[in-house]
Amino acid sequence: MSIYGKSDPAILREIGERLKTRRLNKNISQQELARLSGLSRSTISEIERGKPFGVLALIQVLRALETLEDLDAFLPDSGPSPLQLARLKGRERRRATGTRGSSSKNSESRGPASSGQTSAGSGGQDSGRGK
Repeated sequence: MSIYGKSDPAILREIGERLKTRRLNKNISQQELARLSGLSRSTISEIERGKPFGVLALIQVLRALETLEDLDAFLPDSGPSPLQLARLKGRERRRATGTRGSSSKNSESRGPASSGQTSAGSGGQDSGRGK
């Protein structure tokens, strides 16, 4: 039967049975699970019998059973929505810009002559010397 065909109490019983199976597979008593989870033994018993319980109790039981990762299967992270992805894509950088705060005059004065380099045509020698 599909999960959608089950009533809410039937789903609670199913969850309780699955948690009980996990507990028994780990060879843990209800009393020990209660101690590990910080819940009472009667609360553990009620959960396993399909009585209503809160999400916090579920987290405490899963943590005590060392199966907290099962929440990823229960409610996987869906990631960004297609609309969010489209918005992010529109803001994607397409090219680098110059260094911030520098003006065009500063970048022009950084040419080869100001950095101590000589132009290729002079061969590295000062043409005004020795004549």
